[in-house]
Amino acid sequence: MTTNNLPTATTLAVHVAKPPSKSAAVIKLLTRARGATVAEMQAATDWQPHSVRAYLSGLRKAGRALDKEERKSGETSYRLGAAPVTSTAKHREATDSSASASGTGTRAASEASA
Repeated sequence: MTTNNLPTATTLAVHVAKPPSKSAAVIKLLTRARGATVAEMQAATDWQPHSVRAYLSGLRKAGRALDKEERKSGETSYRLGAAPVTSTAKHREATDSSASASGTGTRAASEASA
């Protein structure tokens, strides 16, 4: 029996870094100061335009704040907002605005009953 000193798959530990996911690539583009256009996201992911828009819609549905603005070139760019929008924050904002508009906030109601 001959033995060779070549490493085998079980003895050779190869650490291959995974390439970043397409989602991670889009998030990285969206966190830039100028954001990203649909075309830029397409180039980074090889997605079709409708797939990019669907991903952005998914981010919104997941509660992420997404800012949309027009560049000087006329293209629309998207950028992740500073803080994620939570359903609690949306509810609190809606409650606060309706209470302040009617003048019957929680404090005002409790003071009126006292």
